[in-house]
Amino acid sequence: MSRKRVLPPALLILCTAALAGTAPAVAVASAVASPQTAPASARPAAPLRILLTNDDGYNAPGIRKAFERLTAAGHDVTIVAPLTNQSGAGTKMSNAPTITVKHPEPKVWAVDGTPGDSVAFGLSEVFEGDAPDLVVSGTNFGPNVAGLATHSGTVGGAVAALGSGVPAIALSTGGLSVPDPVTTVNAMDPTLDFAVKLIDRLRVRAKSGPLLPKGVGLNVNHPVIGADGKGTAAGMSTTFQDPQTLLEPDFTDSGDGTWKVEVTVDLRSPAMGGDLEAVSAGRIAVSPINANWNTGPADHATTSALIAGLRP
Repeated sequence: MSRKRVLPPALLILCTAALAGTAPAVAVASAVASPQTAPASARPAAPLRILLTNDDGYNAPGIRKAFERLTAAGHDVTIVAPLTNQSGAGTKMSNAPTITVKHPEPKVWAVDGTPGDSVAFGLSEVFEGDAPDLVVSGTNFGPNVAGLATHSGTVGGAVAALGSGVPAIALSTGGLSVPDPVTTVNAMDPTLDFAVKLIDRLRVRAKSGPLLPKGVGLNVNHPVIGADGKGTAAGMSTTFQDPQTLLEPDFTDSGDGTWKVEVTVDLRSPAMGGDLEAVSAGRIAVSPINANWNTGPADHATTSALIAGLRP
């Protein structure tokens, strides 16, 4: 039986669950191919050059904590992120003839646009001619699992990087309840501790090659553990994006040409092996994603059979 809770629109936005997002990031069910483990001596001496973005805005707690933690880990980090909160922007890209960009401090660029706009500006101008080794998007305030990931600006920023051939990781912090500001911000610390370990693992195994297979990124969701949010996750699972939407809109005619919008959370049983199941169990969900809408070979073959013989 499904369980429904009504959430205020403002909290839904904080969860990056706005329904106005555009093209989704398609999660693939297969795990990332793992090359042979490299010895510690093979670890690259030079730090990674990281473009750090998000959808909560360039001055949000999650991105600032990420900047501090990744920098402390030895990486060369540059923030190129939205000037304002862009939660729920998905993979949207602006088409205006001009864009406002501010450079309020060293290593920080604030783009008056979407996460995709920020990544595009960062790759084209800030890192012009010398692409970063990695784009990290987040950490987001609230989860980006199941249908939330489809409309997530955090995931959208990672997808923009993947579309340009740059490895990317989307980071989100949150459980399946309405995010509490204090515990969620506290949980960002273990989220980023895990992110540093993840990036270091990719560096070690990549040797001098790419961090991830071509076109593949990671959508990482870290749960909130403990009453204060500072607890340690129960483990990590390689997952896929749960197919349920999580959010269900309802529209009521006000009679004056406007419609009242109410959104409920419709949480059903998680799919086995999906991101929702992992986060529900207090585990970190790591879902491989790509930047296009291609299906797997089985669905391609089925579709081909369904439309075989059609003629203009």
